[in-house]
Amino acid sequence: MPAHEHESDTTTDPLAHERAHLAASRAALRAMREDAQALDIRDVTANWVNAAVLQAQITDRIKSLADLAHTPLFFGRLDYLHVVGAEQAEGAEGEQFYIGRRHVHDAGGDPMVIDWRAPVSQPFYRASRNDPLDVGQRRRFGYTGGELTAYEDEHLTDPTETARTSKLLQAEIERPRVGPMRDIVATIQPEQDEIVRSELGGSVCVQGGPGTGKTAVGLHRVAYLLYAHRERLARTGTLVIGPNRSFLHYIEQVLPALGELEVKQATVDDLVTAHIEVRGTDEARAAVVKGDARMAEVLRRAIRSHVTMPTEPVMVVRGSRRWRVPAYEIEEMVQELLARDMRYGAAHEALPQRIAHAVLVRMEEAGEAPDDRVQNAVARNPAVKAAVKAVWPAVEPSKLVLRLLSDPEFLAAQAQGLLTEEEQKTILWTKPARSVRAAKWSAADAVLIDEANDLVARTHSLGHVVIDEAQDLSPMQYRAVGRRCSTGSATVLGDLAQGTTPWSTQSWAQALHHLGKSDAVVEELTAGFRVPRDVIAYASRLLPVISPGLAAVESVRESPGSLSVREVAGTDALDAAVVAACEESLKQEGSTGLIAADARIPALADALTAAGHAYLSPGQETTAESRLTLVPASLAKGLEYDYVVLDEPAAVVDGEPDERTGLRRLYVALTRAVSGLIVLHASPLPDELGQEGSL
Repeated sequence: MPAHEHESDTTTDPLAHERAHLAASRAALRAMREDAQALDIRDVTANWVNAAVLQAQITDRIKSLADLAHTPLFFGRLDYLHVVGAEQAEGAEGEQFYIGRRHVHDAGGDPMVIDWRAPVSQPFYRASRNDPLDVGQRRRFGYTGGELTAYEDEHLTDPTETARTSKLLQAEIERPRVGPMRDIVATIQPEQDEIVRSELGGSVCVQGGPGTGKTAVGLHRVAYLLYAHRERLARTGTLVIGPNRSFLHYIEQVLPALGELEVKQATVDDLVTAHIEVRGTDEARAAVVKGDARMAEVLRRAIRSHVTMPTEPVMVVRGSRRWRVPAYEIEEMVQELLARDMRYGAAHEALPQRIAHAVLVRMEEAGEAPDDRVQNAVARNPAVKAAVKAVWPAVEPSKLVLRLLSDPEFLAAQAQGLLTEEEQKTILWTKPARSVRAAKWSAADAVLIDEANDLVARTHSLGHVVIDEAQDLSPMQYRAVGRRCSTGSATVLGDLAQGTTPWSTQSWAQALHHLGKSDAVVEELTAGFRVPRDVIAYASRLLPVISPGLAAVESVRESPGSLSVREVAGTDALDAAVVAACEESLKQEGSTGLIAADARIPALADALTAAGHAYLSPGQETTAESRLTLVPASLAKGLEYDYVVLDEPAAVVDGEPDERTGLRRLYVALTRAVSGLIVLHASPLPDELGQEGSL
């Protein structure tokens, strides 16, 4: 499978032929964009609302047709043994297809580049010598910037050709990281492709260690689902949930590069803070209890505690007639609504109609002929409204949670048999707030209010939700996310070994239960493509302690000399050694991340500044001129750098409330490098890592 790289311009030269097709494809894409820009909506609609909607769609279409100069339009070619039908290949029939990030067609409508998500493209990722899938030849292309510079052929049905690792594929995987996360559309592996193309109706949970590509797989699954079910998901919506803003900024360019502009991104906090402002924090013990799934039942009881059985009949006066509905009959209505387990607000709206219907039955028995307008009028009768207010009063969720956290007796009544007295004391406020607005709500409180809101009125459900770094969610946070895909599906991405919150997930079965997706398929990715073998093997020494039984990542990337663990003589010399290690890493191509315990960040920032080194914060985009990022260990999760300098592992461990969580945080920090890792320490390394002599 030799790679070909030369500069001949003859028409018989394959590279020149492919470059010509690339140039023609770019010209066709420009023509597609110009056609979209030339559309005149006045020709198709006179309604201003429809015109506004159509104009927005055209604007998005124009954006999606942008030709990104440094992003190749196609990265592969498939030569089939037999003719493929048009239904498989976006309207094309033939034996040869160029596979790219998006569909491109010529002036006659014939495809020049086939979308990687089309059925005809699937063998590009899955065809093998054992199962060629009717593909005779697979060609991969190499690029420098946006220029096609090489190609590599694999003859899947030629018994004389021996199987080799693709050099172009390996080069693309190992390409240095500068800027935000890139798509992996040219390098998707067969096991990843199987997850990407799994159907919309089913939920998928992907357990994947560092460098296995689980985040990219989840994002590409969204892109695939939008391709395969665009009309449905356009109606219901899609959402990507990440752990923090830095992470979302890091991944935000992946989907637009694939032509998908409509996918929203948010953190869990973004979802649940629509009703209150988060200004406070919880101690770890309180946050764990508030995040426990038992709180859902506490809230359910608290809301239902507002319902009281009637003791007086309802007397409705209409004209000269009086209609009486006895208390026992209203009680039957209330009991029936409770038994149906309706949303509290829906039942509050239904009860006056039930009472009004009982009045109408009496009217009909008396010979009258009331209609629906009469029933609605009776439901608004002051006597009926007063009865409903007494029996099934409206509940404001934030006020309910405020009372739970402020009133020991109310909490004790609702938490009886669910929370211990000690747990109740843990979540009660020492200084109760006087009002919802004055309260210093925490992030965990916002999740409780979100749960209460859903108990009162149903939360809108989306068609598909992706949750990344899901191992760090609490059961109540899983419930908050699950509400938002209750009628849709989910892609859950995470690594149990990287759980660094006190409430982190212990098993995917538990997490999926809280999410409401117990039937989700759990897939495990164990092949690593980004983190060097020496680095992942060193970090995996922690696995028996932080996540017993979890399989270690087997990296396919060999990078001799990628790991260096260095002891510094005394803490006073550590800062200077760290700066020197950063300077050493910056001599290499690509990005450098300096990761340290949060408490060490100010000192290291001063040391870098004193040495004349500018640095970025997590989430800021690296450039050719600014390639060093100073990263608190608490924000390192999900990020990648070509080279990482890790400051004082013991301080990273000590910065967490317990040793196990600290070792998990260290595991995260150790696995952020994709080319080289330098570990510097003045204090002894954790016992689990061993000493330098055992490397």
